[in-house]
Amino acid sequence: MVRSTRIWAALTLLGTTIGVAAVPADAAPAATAQTTVCPTGWGSLPKTRSAATSHPVTNIRTGRHTCYDRMVIDIPGATAGRLGYSVRYVDRLYQDGSGRVIPVAGGAVIEVRVTAPAYDPATGAAVYPGRPGRPLPGVDLTGYRAFRDTRFAGSFEGDTQIGLGVRARLPFRVLRLDGHVVVDVAHTWTGKP
Repeated sequence: MVRSTRIWAALTLLGTTIGVAAVPADAAPAATAQTTVCPTGWGSLPKTRSAATSHPVTNIRTGRHTCYDRMVIDIPGATAGRLGYSVRYVDRLYQDGSGRVIPVAGGAVIEVRVTAPAYDPATGAAVYPGRPGRPLPGVDLTGYRAFRDTRFAGSFEGDTQIGLGVRARLPFRVLRLDGHVVVDVAHTWTGKP
């Protein structure tokens, strides 16, 4: 009895294997392809919000996403409603106060200005470790599709200024969240990743 059960099991397994092998490859159900649709309609015109905070910038970081590259300016303690900014394409980045040109690599340059100091307003001591004219500390743009360069321009009269070099003039958006100003630069104009 045990032997016949093994024989039936072996025949069933053999039949299943032959049946699978006999199905043509094109008869298998097609896998559903996931297509990513990227947001569109951001445009490349200047974007601004009037507001100001005395909470200082403590960090600037970047990240890569499927459809865009992202820069996040961290301003802990500041509420979204108190965060102001001006983000726009410029021909050259001029440092506030001195008027000195800060070279920024890339096919186009975005000036990112947040109305928050990079220093402690009470003491004047630097809070963010960036140095004028130098790349942003801790930011590595290797593998980014839109971003090419970053430069800290400085902090003058309560505004912090950053140069963001991008591949070309691409659409961008700016978001305000509690404690953060976010700049997203799309990889393309077409809405395709």
